[in-house]
Amino acid sequence: MAKRIGKIAFFGLCGILLLAQLVPYGRNHTNPTPTGEPAWDSPRTRELAVRACFDCHSDQTVWPWYTTVAPGSWLIQRDVDEGRRKLNFTNWQGQKQESREAAEQVQKGEMPLRYYLPLHPSANLSTSERNELIAGLQKTFGSGRGR
Repeated sequence: MAKRIGKIAFFGLCGILLLAQLVPYGRNHTNPTPTGEPAWDSPRTRELAVRACFDCHSDQTVWPWYTTVAPGSWLIQRDVDEGRRKLNFTNWQGQKQESREAAEQVQKGEMPLRYYLPLHPSANLSTSERNELIAGLQKTFGSGRGR
């Protein structure tokens, strides 16, 4: 009896996952044409930002195969849409509060998102790289709230 319930649960879950693939959300993998970037303080700051931030905070997102598989694709699409809306390094509109808080987010360990790092090892910066990025973001955008 338990074996039968297990099989039903397994096939039910498989069916739900297959049906989830029919939901169109999570597959808008467009990269609009970049319109401009901030005046980076150095090429190194830009290099570190590309590695750790650009997948969600630019119009140069890399879309690996797993970004098309629901329900993970839903989370990824939401993160990219929200990231671009809050701070987009390649559609630069000038100084924003979010850009001034970028270094603070990295320093607190809030960015990049923890669940992003296992599938993107290049974004997993060493302590010295992290400190370089924080200093570079502060030089590029300023730091703190209300400045």
